[in-house]
Amino acid sequence: MDNTMPILLVPGLACSPRLFGPVVPALWQLGPVTVANHKRDDNMGAIARRILAEAPPRFALAGHSMGGYIAFEIMRQAPERVAKLALISTQARPDTGEATTRRQGMIARAKGGEYRGVLDELFPGFVHPSRQGDAALRQLVHDMGDDIGPEGFVRQQTAVIGRPDSRPTLAWIRCPTLVLTGDQDNTIPNSLSMEMASGIPGAKLVVLANCGHLPQVEAPQETADALTEWLRG
Repeated sequence: MDNTMPILLVPGLACSPRLFGPVVPALWQLGPVTVANHKRDDNMGAIARRILAEAPPRFALAGHSMGGYIAFEIMRQAPERVAKLALISTQARPDTGEATTRRQGMIARAKGGEYRGVLDELFPGFVHPSRQGDAALRQLVHDMGDDIGPEGFVRQQTAVIGRPDSRPTLAWIRCPTLVLTGDQDNTIPNSLSMEMASGIPGAKLVVLANCGHLPQVEAPQETADALTEWLRG
């Protein structure tokens, strides 16, 4: 009897399926893997509706960063379809005024032909401090950015700016939940992962050592192990 569970992965801002490449082989052993397309709409409700329309009837859901914001929206729209939830390098809070101002500046630059410069501005927050000079990781960020494109990036940032506060709905989450973060995430501090884990009944928190905002590529084995345990649990 086949007990495998479809697995739906949602990447972060300016990230594409390449982000999950190092961990997909391990996940694929446990069920068919799909990576959601999250670059086509400019608000969280529409992004989630389109992903749900294309998703299996019931699935394990893992969202990274912006993908976590989308995962919360999917949980609001169709909680009965989510068998398990993983929140990777993300948070439940809405945008701050300071963050929104920064995003608006990046939107203007992307529209003005400076998209590659915007990706370079994001890079230091994406990786552990020890990896600031990692040319392969920087190239990955550029390649994923090219996959999304400046127009997709503008839609994504617009959606992120308008996202709701998910903290009031944390207690409603009843499926097995993993919260995964790096110990030196310079984009979303792991204190915000701890906040989510404490607010979701029964959630498990995993903090990866020597890891930044992109655990799938910075600590692929540890990330795959955590996700595999979550799926098997």
